[in-house]
Amino acid sequence: MLHILYIIAITAEAMTAALSAGRRDMDWVGVCIIAWVTALGGGTVRNVLFGHYPMSWVEHPEYLVITAAAALFAAFIASIMTRLKKLFLYLDALGLVVFTIIGCQVAQQIHLPYLIVLFSGMITGCAGGVLRDVLCNEVPFLFRKEIYASAAIVTGSVYIGIEHFHGSEMLATVFAAIVGLTLRLLSIRFEWHMPKFVYRDEWH
Repeated sequence: MLHILYIIAITAEAMTAALSAGRRDMDWVGVCIIAWVTALGGGTVRNVLFGHYPMSWVEHPEYLVITAAAALFAAFIASIMTRLKKLFLYLDALGLVVFTIIGCQVAQQIHLPYLIVLFSGMITGCAGGVLRDVLCNEVPFLFRKEIYASAAIVTGSVYIGIEHFHGSEMLATVFAAIVGLTLRLLSIRFEWHMPKFVYRDEWH
């Protein structure tokens, strides 16, 4: 089930990434690259940091085909995509919790400490979006007031806590996904935001 949700998540992430590329007038190659970076970048950054190989897209090259096809399809139906913004926000929330849980599981498989397991989940959930925004010359979504990284941290914490005390990976996965998805969707619905740090004084 988690694998099926992962395919859905990378497809949705690739489609929304295509729109970001389109806003920067990129060609078809650029659209595919931004889609790959967004959908697969989080796991790639995690694996590079922890020396965990092979990359998921090397082991499963079909992920590159799926995300590229999704991105190009989104480019063709861009006018329709704008009317489905809320749906893709929900799918993005699903992707966040799925990527986070997978990131936690990968870190556990290589026997990393709990804090690093949590860090791995957050990186996997959020790094792809940060790379997308940097390449598209935008302030990363993660660093703005949205409850995004916080939702990843909560998801990872719930997953680690339940598995540590209960020992059931299935229960931890399901409950963490429900809690993380609920938090992210509620933050979208009620426009919950993290407090911002605003500093305007000059030092010279």
